[in-house]
Amino acid sequence: MKILVTGIRGQLGWDVMKVLKARNIEAVGVNSDDMDITDRESVDRVFAREMPDAVIHCAAWTAVDAAEDEEAACRAVNVDGTAHIAEACRRTGAVMMYFSTDYVFNGEGETPWKPDDPTGPASVYGQSKLDGENAVRRILPDRHFIIRLQWVYGINGKNFVKTMLRLSETHSRLTVVCDQIGGPSYTPDLARLACDMIVTDRFGTYHAANTGFCSWYEFAKAIFAEAGKEVEVVPVSSDQYPAKAKRPHNSRLDTSKLTENGFDQLPSWQDALHRFILELNAQA
Repeated sequence: MKILVTGIRGQLGWDVMKVLKARNIEAVGVNSDDMDITDRESVDRVFAREMPDAVIHCAAWTAVDAAEDEEAACRAVNVDGTAHIAEACRRTGAVMMYFSTDYVFNGEGETPWKPDDPTGPASVYGQSKLDGENAVRRILPDRHFIIRLQWVYGINGKNFVKTMLRLSETHSRLTVVCDQIGGPSYTPDLARLACDMIVTDRFGTYHAANTGFCSWYEFAKAIFAEAGKEVEVVPVSSDQYPAKAKRPHNSRLDTSKLTENGFDQLPSWQDALHRFILELNAQA
């Protein structure tokens, strides 16, 4: 089996490539220099050359606030680019995996979102990811995986954990929002799940995250405790951190469909954080 992976400079794409190589699965990784997903001809050239059996599509516009001002550029990546890949998959018979987000929901309430719950994005970014989902469903109705993620972090790239640790070097006191609840998700765990799924025909829409929920405030406290940092963390409400794009108060994802379809649940977010801190320390 030959798998094409997009977005290999990002956190998730980086770890997907590592897992595929460790499993001796033939993998071709591309970034925007190798394949411009917003250019249909660029996508077609790579597919014609590589002829993959499956595509794990990790490339995405993820700048949530910038999307409010640059909607066309965001949609060119998340909607048009996704459609170009799906169309190439349809022509060549390849399976497609597309990563989406909890931002496709309205972010309210306290109940974990299920894959078939009504959507209602409250931001340009969220709408672009939902429109990308719908493009995949329309073009590849029977041969796709859509996996919604949240609060992603890994070794390759910027993320909340690295930001907190960097700030701890110059601050003894930090304020962190306490009214946004979700599930921190470690990219090596997500990558292993994605690679487990892509070799099956158990297609459909799934939610994936490390198990358990917390607020950003609770996550920050756990980061400093795990890293042995003495930083006072003060809880504040979201309205004290106004942003262009509305952030979900409820990012909880119901991941039960994974086990219902024979896939393993991911480890707890606390276990994942412990392993990430070890990984960071090993690199230091």
